[in-house]
Amino acid sequence: MEETISLKEIFEVLKKRILLIISLIVVATVTSGLISYFYLTPIYESSSQFLVNQKEQEQSMNYNVNDIRTNVELINTYNVIIKSPAILDDVIEEMELDLSNGQLKNKLRVSSEQNSQVVMVTATDPDPNQAAEIANTTVEIFQNKIPTLMNVNNVHILSQAVVGTNPQPVKPQPILNIAIAFVVGAMAGVGLAFLLEYMDNTIKNESDVEQILGVPVLGVISEISEQDLGDYRTTRSKTTTQTSGGESLGA
Repeated sequence: MEETISLKEIFEVLKKRILLIISLIVVATVTSGLISYFYLTPIYESSSQFLVNQKEQEQSMNYNVNDIRTNVELINTYNVIIKSPAILDDVIEEMELDLSNGQLKNKLRVSSEQNSQVVMVTATDPDPNQAAEIANTTVEIFQNKIPTLMNVNNVHILSQAVVGTNPQPVKPQPILNIAIAFVVGAMAGVGLAFLLEYMDNTIKNESDVEQILGVPVLGVISEISEQDLGDYRTTRSKTTTQTSGGESLGA
């Protein structure tokens, strides 16, 4: 027979395991907060922009849409060149970084808006000043070397990376991490509550007897508390005293 579960049974399970659920939520939330605030290293980022423009031409030559399309297509090539050892090795040498070009590559992100000739180079580092210097140095070296690498001269720096008066790290994000931990803790708690309930095969009431043993219930013995039993004993004792010997001895 197919088993079904009602909303009432769901709420009963949640009510029964509410302490377990709350405990997992608290543990997950507190752990996430401690790790985010005290163990994870803050990472800062800084960005520099450059423009991929048309090479200088004679005034008599027209500047048409095909030239713009060509420059936009070149951006994809430039994105690869910026993160290549040909550029990164020079950055490491100039800044005297104790990094490999692979490690420096992981610190860089190159992006551009769709159909835009503006390219943004973003560097990340635990030191905000170092992040800005990496971004600026990378763009400057790229601008100086691209005429030799591709025989073009159409890169112009629009803005350099600067460090604000109160730089804020881009990661970790403690509030977001705590919110995620809260949700994960709640899901884990609810899931564990239903798993424990599913694995609990003890017989609790008459309906369990019918479902598990497949036999009808003939009767139910109610549970009597000590308080109920005490009241019954007091009443029984008074009745016996009043009827004993055929005369009443007092209630």
